[in-house]
Amino acid sequence: MPFTFTPCPLEGLYEIQPTLFGDHRGYFFESYSERDFKQAGLPLTFVQDNQSRSVKGVLRGLHFQKNHPQGKLIRVIAGEVFDVAVDIRPGSASRGKWYGVVLDGQRQNQFWIPPGFAHGFLVLSESAIFAYKCTDFYYPEDEGGIIWNDPAIGITWPDPGTEYILSEKDRKWPVFSAGGTGR
Repeated sequence: MPFTFTPCPLEGLYEIQPTLFGDHRGYFFESYSERDFKQAGLPLTFVQDNQSRSVKGVLRGLHFQKNHPQGKLIRVIAGEVFDVAVDIRPGSASRGKWYGVVLDGQRQNQFWIPPGFAHGFLVLSESAIFAYKCTDFYYPEDEGGIIWNDPAIGITWPDPGTEYILSEKDRKWPVFSAGGTGR
């Protein structure tokens, strides 16, 4: 199988490492295979692909959709980011807990975040090209969020060597305990 699927400490999250085939010309790898993901117990259907470019210190998140939750298969095409998932699933044993992984364009590792998690990332390299596949469409009116530095969640964000750069919207999300999940 051209992928290694490693379960993360929070149920449903996986770090995925594709097999890279490289030589003096460069490299090749499969970034997704429906067959291989299905064999690994991840029968996914994607409806939308997204891509962004951000500079060092940009922190995006923590985002989710309230009524149309998205599963996301995330990777970094170039650069390096610290990617975070926060469990907001009602009734989950790990509700309010977070897990983070460094994704980078050299290793081409990926992060599978199923529906029911808030998501955010911090750019660690000078810039990063970030791409992800979604299991549901984006609906702007359905967006919710949690403040990135919520002390009850306690995410340990790395120091990128510069100040964090956040959008005005991301500076104003509520804390998790105050309805940051929109539920």
